[in-house]
Amino acid sequence: MSVRPKIAVIVFPGSNDDRDAAWALGALGADAKPVWHAEPTLPRDTGAVVLPGGFSYGDYLRCGAIARSASIMSAVRRFAAHGGPVLGICNGFQILCEAGLLPGVLRRNRDLEFVCRDVAVRVERADTPLTRRCETDQILTIPVKNGEGSWYADEELYTELEQSGQLVLRYAEDCNGSVGDVAGVCDEVGNVLGLMPHPEHAMDPLLGSGDGALLLASLVDAAHGRVLSGTTR
Repeated sequence: MSVRPKIAVIVFPGSNDDRDAAWALGALGADAKPVWHAEPTLPRDTGAVVLPGGFSYGDYLRCGAIARSASIMSAVRRFAAHGGPVLGICNGFQILCEAGLLPGVLRRNRDLEFVCRDVAVRVERADTPLTRRCETDQILTIPVKNGEGSWYADEELYTELEQSGQLVLRYAEDCNGSVGDVAGVCDEVGNVLGLMPHPEHAMDPLLGSGDGALLLASLVDAAHGRVLSGTTR
């Protein structure tokens, strides 16, 4: 990859996985740029956006409820509306749901406990811009670390999302009470994806798993494609 695509990593007060995400993206050939939540615009020629894990604004009100109104989120919405790839990890997933960019909500885990361990995640779709390096039904080992990671949708919405193919990742075994064991959801187009597991912490088999690199490399590929096509923002 001759051009290092620029990927904006949004930093909120309370983000704590932003530097991990930036390091992982850099290791995969991207130029990761931290962007403070108060900025009104994304960097010039941004090819993709990552909303990292953490505890934005201390998780006051609800996880992601305050972050959805941050200045930078208007730019993220515009970027997504123009087909730009957006990835929300853990708290980033919560923010995207609160912002209306992804369906469903994240609730307290079933046993009201913080879950922190490696989990097996099954790929339901490998044809989205953010899962193209994976194979359908492939099992990925990726860690989770959350207290409010139980994804919920009512029966009508769940059926609609299942039929439209927006339920992209599922836990191979229930770990937090998510409806349908859902671990990751995309929007109708497929360019916005949120997931509770942390791919940036599964980058090296020596540390337990390198499976997270498949998801992040897919994001880098998508960003690189936008650079080559001249559709960066």
